[in-house]
Amino acid sequence: MIRLTGLTLPLDHPEDALAPAIAARLGIPQADLLSHEVVRRGNDARRKSAILLVYSVDVALRDEAAVLARFAGDKDVRPRPDTDYHFVARAPEGWSGLRPVVIGAGPCGLFAGLILAQMGFRPIIVDRGKVVRERTKDTWGLWRRSQLNPDSNVQFGEGGAGTFSDGKLYCRVKDPRFLGRKVLEEFVRAGAPEDILTEAHPHIGTFRLVTMVESMRRTIEGLGGEYRWQTRVDGLELDRSADGNMALRGLHLHDGSFLEADHVVLAVGHSARPTFEMLHERGVFIEPKPFSLGVRIEHPQAWVDEARYGRYARHPVLGAAAYSLSHHCANGRTVYSFCMCPGGRVVAATSEEGRVVTNGMSQYSRAEFNANSGLVVGIDPARDYPDGPLAGIALQRHWESLAFVAGGSNYCAPGQKVGDFLAGRASTELGSITPSYKPGVKMTDLATCLPEFVLESFHEAIPAFGRQIARYDHPDVVMTGVETRTSSPIRITRGKDYQSLNVARLFPAGEGAGYAGGILSAAMDGIKVAEAVAQSIMARR
Repeated sequence: MIRLTGLTLPLDHPEDALAPAIAARLGIPQADLLSHEVVRRGNDARRKSAILLVYSVDVALRDEAAVLARFAGDKDVRPRPDTDYHFVARAPEGWSGLRPVVIGAGPCGLFAGLILAQMGFRPIIVDRGKVVRERTKDTWGLWRRSQLNPDSNVQFGEGGAGTFSDGKLYCRVKDPRFLGRKVLEEFVRAGAPEDILTEAHPHIGTFRLVTMVESMRRTIEGLGGEYRWQTRVDGLELDRSADGNMALRGLHLHDGSFLEADHVVLAVGHSARPTFEMLHERGVFIEPKPFSLGVRIEHPQAWVDEARYGRYARHPVLGAAAYSLSHHCANGRTVYSFCMCPGGRVVAATSEEGRVVTNGMSQYSRAEFNANSGLVVGIDPARDYPDGPLAGIALQRHWESLAFVAGGSNYCAPGQKVGDFLAGRASTELGSITPSYKPGVKMTDLATCLPEFVLESFHEAIPAFGRQIARYDHPDVVMTGVETRTSSPIRITRGKDYQSLNVARLFPAGEGAGYAGGILSAAMDGIKVAEAVAQSIMARR
């Protein structure tokens, strides 16, 4: 078959318009087109008056060789790639070796466990949190009653932080092996809608993710895998060689027990601060990495739809509109939108007592009144937190603690209207826009819980964004603080074999280790690390 990409048609084209368009693009009679299948559909809304749908299609032709020869050099006409997943190893029949352990049950740990189970290695998956439905109750306890469970919340438990998000399933990671396709196919098997296989920017939403991770857990257990919930890893047992390098022997658990293990996937999320501190104390190589700091900003979704799609706003094919913005400031900082959630809500995402953290989430329908996005400023270790590998964590905690106080010391979040912020005055009341954060928002001055360079950068960037998205800088738009968990503040550096630089057979993975950002890239990294674990196990037999 041939894969044809970049094929454009008008937004409201007839259902039967695709085949003639394929034939015209390839310069063949339509009778020579034997079949076609849509593999990707996106939209091009750069011209709001003439929005286009952009297709990638796999086509079967009467004479494919002739067409490929005629379009040699055309990057949009290529042989169909092999997108099937191929396992790199299999456990021998009756294999009874020491079972690999996966720490963390978020997207990375979930797929590391799934792949290891599918290869026959019967992994043990441990997580400090609870199964997803119990975890959901605890999370709502914070949102509804201001009661935080530090071990079961937006960050910790089955499904990881991605469970309470927009459920975006796309990323910018290069994917020559089509591992992303493997992830999406497994999600569909677990109950996700099939359109995630073809939409250019697929998403699932929180409620669907809950049932999907339950289904995948049952699959892993059916293949011999084992879960251990409410199990925190408090220490590593390491053998040290004369040259200073170390090798993993097992894990010390919170209840005093010891789990023997010589292959461990470290798939903790970006908020596993006690784990990061333990690893640093044990001498595992860690280095600081850049992340970002800022707020959540909310607009009526209808405003965003109109700004992006014009007269096509709320078109059923387009759905709720999103945006992506970036501005380079005169002070050398970059302000950008992060994790934009159309038709969603801002949520309380702290995992530590006495701190406030915001994040965004949406359901599959994206039907809520407001759109929200992170509005954040990039920061880096050399400039902003030069005092060692864990200094970024201290910085996060500092601003989260100030946000807790600014919000009233009850897990309400501090908020400010854009008009008041730009005028340099505190907000005392809401305007026409109601913020969605629960348990509530206290209107105040965000200058009390954000660094001066963030405030300066926002003063320049917000009006600039208003010139790109109509009413982005409307005086009643609400900013809610603080957004500090954009990505991990550390990297648990690994080599080409996916193992820690100085601890053999410890495999740092996913977002917490600094190698992913979002559900899809974390899941893909989990697959890669699972493959490395399997190959290492087989090499040691």
